[in-house]
Amino acid sequence: MNPRVSSVKPTDDYKLKLHFDNGETGIYDCSGLLNFGVFQELKDVSYFKQVKIVGGTIAWPHEQDICPDTLYIDSHKSPNKALQRTANRRR
Repeated sequence: MNPRVSSVKPTDDYKLKLHFDNGETGIYDCSGLLNFGVFQELKDVSYFKQVKIVGGTIAWPHEQDICPDTLYIDSHKSPNKALQRTANRRR
């Protein structure tokens, strides 16, 4: 099982800054979803910014959500500084 989302911060350019429960962080770009079905409502930036954590994933008030595995696998990860320090000590 992939890590779950522990915090989310939306941006003005339809990206989500995510923190996962394993300590990793990443950016998930939602702009590719904006022309599909229920996700079209996310084009309204004020609505997009209403994203919340629900059960380890993210969701909006009208129940649009994205699979937590998709968020983890498809997000662009930022290196975890604590993991980098540990790896550097092992060298």
